[in-house]
Amino acid sequence: MNRGFYTIMSAQFFSSLADNALLFVAIDLLVSMKSPAWITPLLKLSFVLFYVLLAAFVGAFADALPKGRVMFIANLIKIFGCALIFVDVHPLLAYAVVGFGAAIYSPAKYGILTELLPAEKLVAANGWIEGLTVTSIILGTVMGGALVSNRASSFLLGFDMPGLDTGINTPTEAALCIVAGTYVLAALFNLRIPDTGCVYAHQERNPIKLITDFANCYTILWKDKLGQITLAVTTLFWGAGATLQLIVLEWAKKSLHMPFDKATSLVGVVAVGVALGAALSARFIPLRKSLTVIPLGIAMGVIVMLMTQVTSVWLAYPLLVLIGALSGFFVVPMNALLQHRGHVLMSAGHSIAVQNFNENLSILTMLAVYSVMIRLHLDLDIIIVAFGMFVAGTMFMIMRKHAASQREHDSLALIGEHKH
Repeated sequence: MNRGFYTIMSAQFFSSLADNALLFVAIDLLVSMKSPAWITPLLKLSFVLFYVLLAAFVGAFADALPKGRVMFIANLIKIFGCALIFVDVHPLLAYAVVGFGAAIYSPAKYGILTELLPAEKLVAANGWIEGLTVTSIILGTVMGGALVSNRASSFLLGFDMPGLDTGINTPTEAALCIVAGTYVLAALFNLRIPDTGCVYAHQERNPIKLITDFANCYTILWKDKLGQITLAVTTLFWGAGATLQLIVLEWAKKSLHMPFDKATSLVGVVAVGVALGAALSARFIPLRKSLTVIPLGIAMGVIVMLMTQVTSVWLAYPLLVLIGALSGFFVVPMNALLQHRGHVLMSAGHSIAVQNFNENLSILTMLAVYSVMIRLHLDLDIIIVAFGMFVAGTMFMIMRKHAASQREHDSLALIGEHKH
């Protein structure tokens, strides 16, 4: 790998680290504002909103300028969103602005890899990006929880510059300074990303044409027999993953009686499991065997329901690692197969845009449903069981659909043989 690749990795790592830390600082701020519990899921929902709304446009924007510059602009938008909380803008609105920056950032970080590296290094590079993203989620979650803890707050607020009033007087403001500093670090790395010299001859500017083009790619991928299975699985995975993050936080508080800064470490534990599962599947599951992992999705849904029976922290840790490992093990081969399928049927950029749109629409929908359930004051155990049954049931239906497609394919092949 060349030096430019490691610069991109560093920029991506710090930007994602700050995104994840900011989520938990914002959740803590909502708690201190005495916001109702159903507002918390809307925080993550506001972040992914622009991924869905801008899906048809961000790819064209990423190709219109050098990718490093696009990533730099996106990071400036994130810093602006972070700064809005300082001036008492509601966390929902401020975090939505950060999500706007993240939506612009996403296609550029994947697109630059194809410009910078030869084709044979792309799988390894994608593995690096996924691995670093998961690491940044784990560390960002822990960092966010640590920043709002009493110990870190008193340490940060204890810094005094002689003769200078910083105006930073609350734990939230102190935490936001660290998060903003992390974004600035990411932006500095963005400035060091080499210009690959790739110029795309014509970038479509007409929004109607962009939407039509996107809708066409969307239809192609959902009509493809392999594409629809992989897209359905990854779509479900991301929606379930985002919801599970918040369920675990609530569960840690209610069932395990953990304070917020300790509860965030449990979310990190799930991510550690995902990383383990991802590493194992990358090692043992070749692309052609990708679809054999679908039953693990059903198992994950069933095991999630066991959370209702656990009240000990020592049982919680291995259970959450197992849930994470199962999901990581089945999503990595699905992702690889979907990228391969997308590349065969259309360009990689277009298929990533369709994938992003579906995954984030799933996150929006599942978080909205979770928010409504909390608003209706449903018992947490009922929510966990409903969530587990939904994941297991959907994965079972996807498995049945794939089996039916296989039978149809086999019978058509037999008819073809008889004709010959």
